Amino acid sequence: MPKDKDSRKLRVVRHRRVRKKVSGNPEQPRLCVYRSLRGIYVQIIDDVRGHTLVAASSRETEGSSNKTANSAAVGSLIAQRALAQGIDRVVFDRGGYKFHGRVKALAEAAREGGLKF
Repeated sequence: MPKDKDSRKLRVVRHRRVRKKVSGNPEQPRLCVYRSLRGIYVQIIDDVRGHTLVAASSRETEGSSNKTANSAAVGSLIAQRALAQGIDRVVFDRGGYKFHGRVKALAEAAREGGLKF
């Protein structure tokens, strides 16, 4: 089996393991990150109702060739939209990815934007 397919399966396994413990509720929804090769997508989800409250992606930000800078822009954008909806506390779901690089840049920018997690 090629390495990339195996690594995708392992990421899904890690994500399922994290999701057993991490769940969002109306008071503290879940901030979920998905990282693709081209972009990064983030949603704030209320798992009790199963509704997405706020969403943002790197497709909406200014197109830079630096993916880490785009991730930071998405983090500040999601924080801005969440605060406008009255959401200031979230649970961070890294989606099975390591907490470094683009995921870390997004999380730090969201914290600087006013979200607490």
